[in-house]
Amino acid sequence: MRVGLFVTCLVDLMRPRIGFAALKLLRAAGADVVVPRAQTCCGQPGYNAGDNAGARNLALKLAREFADCDYVVTPSGSCAGMIRVHYPALFREDAHAGDIGRLAEKTCELTDFLARVARLERVPGDFTGTLAYHDSCSGLRELGVKTQPRALLARMPGVRLIEMAESETCCGFGGTFSVKFGDIATRMADNKCQNIKASGADAVAAGDLGCLLHIEGRLRRLGDTQTRVLHVAEVLAGATEN
Repeated sequence: MRVGLFVTCLVDLMRPRIGFAALKLLRAAGADVVVPRAQTCCGQPGYNAGDNAGARNLALKLAREFADCDYVVTPSGSCAGMIRVHYPALFREDAHAGDIGRLAEKTCELTDFLARVARLERVPGDFTGTLAYHDSCSGLRELGVKTQPRALLARMPGVRLIEMAESETCCGFGGTFSVKFGDIATRMADNKCQNIKASGADAVAAGDLGCLLHIEGRLRRLGDTQTRVLHVAEVLAGATEN
């Protein structure tokens, strides 16, 4: 099974160890993993800002780069949602619709692929502690990612998963939303941070780095220097140390 790892531009620039954690997990699942060196962005920021032409160009680039892969896997529900849901809409009744449709069909969010497609039984990570999980909007609402990360975390004997209040409520990041509506995004993040603290968990995990950066930024500004903020791939792969 040939799997292309789409690292995402945010992971590449801000926390590369998430990409290496995803690579470790895919290899643990028995995949033959390729990481195209020329990959960049899925085009979601431009698409959300109305730049459909730019998003289309990036979509075609990505389709070419991963053309020979059986699956494309990414540690981001928002990027996977962009490819699976919004790419086909961008190319409806277009000469490239077939290629884009095939790309969309074979693209998966990381935990969904590991739990549903690869059926990974043994998780290599060794995290010990209590963990709250934040359900990122795109993964949850566009892709149905909810039970998959929890099922994988349940295979780690040292993890005690705590369901915090309003785990499905948006943290306020929303990509360009947090730039356009900073005050609203901040209040939403504060609500999320209050629920994380109320859960009593040692750490909070999620499947999108954008959410994690937003949450961690508010936790630290509110004076919380103890709660760890981790991508689920880091936890599952045992890559939680700086």
